[in-house]
Amino acid sequence: MKMLTSQEKKELEIFACEIRKSTLTAIHSCGMGHIGGAMSMVEALAVLYGKVMHIDPKKPRMADRDRFVLSKGHCGPSLYATLSLKGYFPAEALTTMNQGGTILPSHVDRLKTPGVDYSAGSLGTGISVAVGSAVGARVTGGSYRTYCIVGDGECDEGQVWEAAMFCAQHKVDNLTVLIDYNKQQLDGWTKDICDLGSITEKFRQFGWYAQEIDGHDIGAIYEAIENSKACKGRPSVIVLNTIKGKGCSFAEAAGLCHHLPCSDEQYETEMKLLDEKIAKIRA
Repeated sequence: MKMLTSQEKKELEIFACEIRKSTLTAIHSCGMGHIGGAMSMVEALAVLYGKVMHIDPKKPRMADRDRFVLSKGHCGPSLYATLSLKGYFPAEALTTMNQGGTILPSHVDRLKTPGVDYSAGSLGTGISVAVGSAVGARVTGGSYRTYCIVGDGECDEGQVWEAAMFCAQHKVDNLTVLIDYNKQQLDGWTKDICDLGSITEKFRQFGWYAQEIDGHDIGAIYEAIENSKACKGRPSVIVLNTIKGKGCSFAEAAGLCHHLPCSDEQYETEMKLLDEKIAKIRA
């Protein structure tokens, strides 16, 4: 099993901090946004775009690129931050998010943003698109792998489980789904709204290779993805135990933080804290 070197892990931890900074820049520019869910998936994005995926920002539509589907499309700010840091578009675009004429709409749109492979729709649809992408690679002989991030509240949708059944029956093993299990959704705690029990065990019973890890542990995420790539004959899911709003002190302190405003003072404080964390990692 492949493991990160200490230097690679350090670089990815810094990348995650930079993603958080750029995410806050985008959200602060329009005054408010989906801070909670955008922040909870940052480490997963850092590993995927910083180490795992075969991509080329200079050729965002190259045929053999790995595909990424953000099924929880309202959490686009952290994906936009990641794509900007990778060089898909200038950082200045982040300050135009949700504004007229922007290339960065509220929900991700592949027709507007370089590097976005999926236009978000109703929750639950993204995983079906990811399945189609993975099956398409098999049909055409494509070498690419598809990755998909799904929200835990999103797993209330029946379409998620239709996709899960299809994947298992057809042994779609070139797909890795990551569940952002931050335990909250728009209206409150997932266990209070529609308790799914163990999401990991549910996918396992549906025939998937299922792993559950600390979703903020860079090394654990990388190792789990490598495990998923090595698994043949069945689809893979990684349940990421995360904290909604992770790495943003005022969001974490808010408890329920699906969508929050970001004041000038809050922005300046968080940017300073993240810069201090980067300096500590480098030291």
